[in-house]
Amino acid sequence: GYVSWERFEAIRTMVSSNIPTGRHHGAPKHGDGLLAGLIRCKRCGRKLTLRYSGMKHHIPRYSCSRAWMDNGGPHCIGFGGLRVDDAVEEALLGVVGPGAIAAATAAAKEARERRDQVRDALSRDLEAARYAADRAFRQYDAADPANRLVAGELEARWNRALAHAAEVEGKIAMHEAATPAPIADPASLGVLASNLKAVWDAPTTDARLKKRVVRTLIHEVVADIDDAASEIVLIVHWVGGVHSEIRLPKRRRGQRNSTSANIIEAVRRLVLIASDDLIAGLLNRNGLETGNGNRWTRERVTSLRSNYRIPVFKPAEDGIEHWLNLSNAAKLLKIAPKTLRLAAEAGEIEAIHPLSDGPWIFARSSLITTAARSIAERARQNPRYPTGSNPNQQSLFSSTT
Repeated sequence: GYVSWERFEAIRTMVSSNIPTGRHHGAPKHGDGLLAGLIRCKRCGRKLTLRYSGMKHHIPRYSCSRAWMDNGGPHCIGFGGLRVDDAVEEALLGVVGPGAIAAATAAAKEARERRDQVRDALSRDLEAARYAADRAFRQYDAADPANRLVAGELEARWNRALAHAAEVEGKIAMHEAATPAPIADPASLGVLASNLKAVWDAPTTDARLKKRVVRTLIHEVVADIDDAASEIVLIVHWVGGVHSEIRLPKRRRGQRNSTSANIIEAVRRLVLIASDDLIAGLLNRNGLETGNGNRWTRERVTSLRSNYRIPVFKPAEDGIEHWLNLSNAAKLLKIAPKTLRLAAEAGEIEAIHPLSDGPWIFARSSLITTAARSIAERARQNPRYPTGSNPNQQSLFSSTT
């Protein structure tokens, strides 16, 4: 069958936009790259190509290599796509989220008004068609049956009027059938808007659907690299003419999967009193992971130390440790560990606490200061705070805190 002119124009626009040329975005495909076909190089104006790397070929990378592929020219820019996609996704959700309810309500109202206008126009056409059919019938009925030439012409005119009226009635029926269900109440839309990010991040959400949403709201993204600031600069051209700039620090190759600097610093402090095996347990207890998202083991801690040239923990040969944990430091001062911990938390004595759920580390030199002696003397004079545990009391396990 045939389609309407409006439907034909919509199909032609869709087919044209699916062609991956310089003027069109190309069809959205299954890849995870959110900006495929949308991102353009600011330096040369060409579209950036998208490639996937990694063991599972799921890590996107955008690069301007068209000049090199076509003419052997130099590469303009290139950067990893994960952080760029995340930044654009966050900006998009930030734009859609706050105005989702108002936008959906306004769009539904506008669509309903357009449908009502079409329905009114069709109703007027039907009224005119029925009037023309009734008028043609009256003319035919008033004609002289003996004049067959005139009667035949009037009958044909009446039949055409009836056919036109039936055609208009069919259009009205099709319009009513195509009318969508009423929009949900604002409360339901509010729930949808609040869960928009959860729906977007759901593993069941198709990548092509995300790309269609992006192309509905974003016309183009122009990318460049600020070499002086070592930043990726994105100019987002939103549909409607509004532009916004996003700046991201440019990572070195492999930096995404590197271990956090906070973990490295914590290990650097923990080796003062703990072995690699114990450090791995402390990191796992605090919910920390490797750069690849794995749990810590003794071998991984050893590899981390070797990579960042962190020395291994070695007990002092003479038995006099320069760094002590909370229990040993409290034993040296002859006070309770709780008393020393409270003093360290209050800043009355210098101490290191690299992990929130981890050991306190004290330098032996800080335990012979005036502040340390003052804490010990105050604990002995205050009966509310014990000076220490009974030396004959045995512990089931050695404490590291």
